[in-house]
Amino acid sequence: MTETAMMTPEPQRMRALERANEIRLARAELKRRIADGEVAAADVILAPPREAATWALGELLTSQRRWGGTRCRKFLSQFQITETKAIGALTDRQRRLLAAQLDHCASRELQLESRELQLV
Repeated sequence: MTETAMMTPEPQRMRALERANEIRLARAELKRRIADGEVAAADVILAPPREAATWALGELLTSQRRWGGTRCRKFLSQFQITETKAIGALTDRQRRLLAAQLDHCASRELQLESRELQLV
């Protein structure tokens, strides 16, 4: 009377590896889009895609042009946030604060670039 279900799923570790590869590829694509200016880091912080939820905040910030480790640490130290904090672990207040400051930095950089072009 009792029947056992015969399932032959692939091992859990293989599924985990496939999922990790999907996430890694999605993050690499997102990093490229941020570096190319197609996506703003502030937008990713405000509404992180599923694959970015466990991504370290420092990796996101350094994927922007002209952002290295030192600039990232200095930026985040203003808010007492470490660069290893996951994007998904940010509070709503932290998200809004970081996004607003990133937008401010971006607009200031655009002003500096336009001044440099005028001088040339």
